[in-house]
Amino acid sequence: MLLSEAWKKYQQDKKIEGYSTLTLKTYCFQYNLLLRFFGDIDMNGFSTEKLKEYLIQSGNHLKPSSLGHRIRCVKSLFRWSHEEGYILKNPAAKLKEPKLGKRIPKFLSELEIEHLREACQTTMENALFEFMYSTGCRIGEVVKLDRHDIDFRTNSVIVQGKGDKEREVYFNTRCSIWLKRYLDEREDDDPCLFITDRKPKRRMSIDNLRYIIKRVSNRAGIKKCIHPHQLRHSYATHMINNGAPIDVIQSLLGHEKSETTKIYAQLSGKIRQDYYSKYF
Repeated sequence: MLLSEAWKKYQQDKKIEGYSTLTLKTYCFQYNLLLRFFGDIDMNGFSTEKLKEYLIQSGNHLKPSSLGHRIRCVKSLFRWSHEEGYILKNPAAKLKEPKLGKRIPKFLSELEIEHLREACQTTMENALFEFMYSTGCRIGEVVKLDRHDIDFRTNSVIVQGKGDKEREVYFNTRCSIWLKRYLDEREDDDPCLFITDRKPKRRMSIDNLRYIIKRVSNRAGIKKCIHPHQLRHSYATHMINNGAPIDVIQSLLGHEKSETTKIYAQLSGKIRQDYYSKYF
């Protein structure tokens, strides 16, 4: 079976398994790099040595995290091909990802959050900023939401997270006020929760949302490279600082593993400072 044929079948299976469009898009990018390097060769023509050579030549400029992602994509494709019986031996089985040091999540202080609030100029900017910060949602979860998903009675919303897993998240009173105001001011019948300003108005994309947060941060004059995911990190860190249990934060963030959430507790400056003051 040719590489292109294996990719088509792999992609179909992963869609059935519930892989998101964004995940498949990133995997498709990696597939195209593989195709460009090797050509459309037979899947049994790959070897471990050839794959290692590809990773060395194509990944020598990559950060360890990016190289690790490339290796995971390659391993996934060849593991699937082997399990489906399209190749006799899995040449990617022995590939290992580079070791990664612990990365400190970049979060904003409560003062910086207030500066960003003050920098919001429109109802839409206020509603979007407050929703991102008070729910801790991923950017990809926010852009999927429709108006009818919002429950103002409980100030909650069901979001579709990674692997199409649903979870309930909550927003505060401040967010509720701005969100109601934003929806009341809109004159369209579009079901999307957040729509673009320019005509034709349509569902806000991930790039649109990133641009808006960047625009607000530029106005605030905060000398940091601010992106939407930092609001999620800030949400988690501020909850930890205020005494929220790890398992509750894990559930609200939609983390599968508690270790992913625990990093916020380990690296929270306030908690470490409190313990230092208490015991030293």
